[in-house]
Amino acid sequence: MIADVADIDGRRDEGWIEQLLAAPEFVGEDIEGAERQPVAVPFPNAADIDFAITTQRTLAAEALKTVHAQLGQRYNPIINGASVETGEVVESVNPAKPSEIVGKLGLASQEQADQAIAAAKAAFLVWAATPAKERAAILRRAAEIMEARRHELNAWMVYEVGKPLGQADPEVSEAIDFCRYYADEMERLDAGYAYDYPGETNRYRYFPRGLAVVISPWNFPLAIATGMTVAALVTGNCTILKPAENSAVIAAKLAEILLEAGMPAGVFQYLPARGSTVGAHLVNHPDVHMIAFTGSREVGCRIYADAAQWRPGQRHLKRVVAEMGGKNAIIIDESADLDQAVQGVVYSAFGFSGQKCSACSRAIVVASVYDTFVHRLVEATRSLNVGDPAQPSTKVGPVIDAQAQATIQGYIEKGKAEATLALAIPAPETGYFVGPTVFTDVKPDAVIAQEEIFGPVLAVIKAQDFEDALRIANDTDYGLTGGLYSRTPSHIERVQTEFAVGNLYINRGITGAVVSRHPFGGGKMSGVGSKAGGPDYLLQFLEPRHVSENVQRQGFAPIEGVD
Repeated sequence: MIADVADIDGRRDEGWIEQLLAAPEFVGEDIEGAERQPVAVPFPNAADIDFAITTQRTLAAEALKTVHAQLGQRYNPIINGASVETGEVVESVNPAKPSEIVGKLGLASQEQADQAIAAAKAAFLVWAATPAKERAAILRRAAEIMEARRHELNAWMVYEVGKPLGQADPEVSEAIDFCRYYADEMERLDAGYAYDYPGETNRYRYFPRGLAVVISPWNFPLAIATGMTVAALVTGNCTILKPAENSAVIAAKLAEILLEAGMPAGVFQYLPARGSTVGAHLVNHPDVHMIAFTGSREVGCRIYADAAQWRPGQRHLKRVVAEMGGKNAIIIDESADLDQAVQGVVYSAFGFSGQKCSACSRAIVVASVYDTFVHRLVEATRSLNVGDPAQPSTKVGPVIDAQAQATIQGYIEKGKAEATLALAIPAPETGYFVGPTVFTDVKPDAVIAQEEIFGPVLAVIKAQDFEDALRIANDTDYGLTGGLYSRTPSHIERVQTEFAVGNLYINRGITGAVVSRHPFGGGKMSGVGSKAGGPDYLLQFLEPRHVSENVQRQGFAPIEGVD
């Protein structure tokens, strides 16, 4: 209990303000026989840069200049520790300035993919036998290198995928966290479990699966690529990273960091390639044991189906870990703090131009506060600056490429036929820009309310009450993230069991999951597998084995030649 701050007759004690603001103090008696549980020490996440500090802004500006001077270089596949020439070269361009070439990428052929698989097979036994502490130490060194190169990595993301600095820097923090967290987790799992009985010992241990293929996306080109790759590596699997073609330069920087940190030749290999041909070949190869994928529902379902097929020479069933996007909703009920809700929806919907798998694409608002919320939402969205992500004032940059731009614009045209266009912010004509767009009076079954758009388009849906809002929120194929803004305890309690999403956020934005604090991943058509950055993620990359030994005295056979 806490001491009262007022007399019985209502008069204030002296110092009542200090008492009110003081930390709660337990003044009762301990329950006899009860044991106090130790407080778990949280994982120490890497800190983001505070760009309000002048020196950090200066360092960021210098890094942008330094990296800009390096644009246009060539990046080849790295197979068995060596850079290899390729017959096909493509250009990765700046989506804000498509005439600006960020890098020239040598795309691996199917024959080179087979060479990478052969090198991985040759390296596997030694890597699998490498102590977990040594593998973890390499990850921790990689984290230190990332921290030292933070501003540079931010700059590469600005140029290659159009991320403003405020969106890029937390991604570097996440990549660092993945390295350190999975290093810790592998050391924990390496201890295994022992269950001994009289006359019998039992050991439960984990072993790597074999060869892992990581197919990483462009929207989190450093963090997700790092997370999937280092999870596969630290668990003892030889790993081939095939990044998305339009973010392969950033993946090349990750490859540099891992090799500098000490990843052996053949254990980790960087393989930019065509997903439709070489990527499919890797998925189907009988020597591949698992595939970790993040990307579209269409591609993810195809990988899942192909990996399930047995191939001649294959002696295992492949494991697939796939994250495939979402159609995420935030519910705003009649008790919500609307200022807080507007801020959270705007950031969640339009951060990185709505190109996060966790982005809010549906705001479901109860009727009693609908008009007020919409008015504030439109005005708040109108304040967003759209432009070159290299400029500090930019809040919304470009979308990734011309195809994405055309697809999003197609959905906007559908929205105009289905709903009311409440706001369409003008966007620069040069570059792949789409301005933040808000539709109101959207029907729950409208195309823009059901299909993943992956761009800065928000559908605002009116619900009659909280019950109706929850029903609408769940009425989608996806189940990745969701949110609720409410001050009603019963609503807050209900969504925790009835809102069918993998990550639920209450009275805060629904993007920006932090390693260990917010293990990330969804269900339904949003993916399959355990949550990234969580305590069971590494288990997917491991095979458990149990050994039971009868240790009752039976004698021992002598070793020939040993006294």
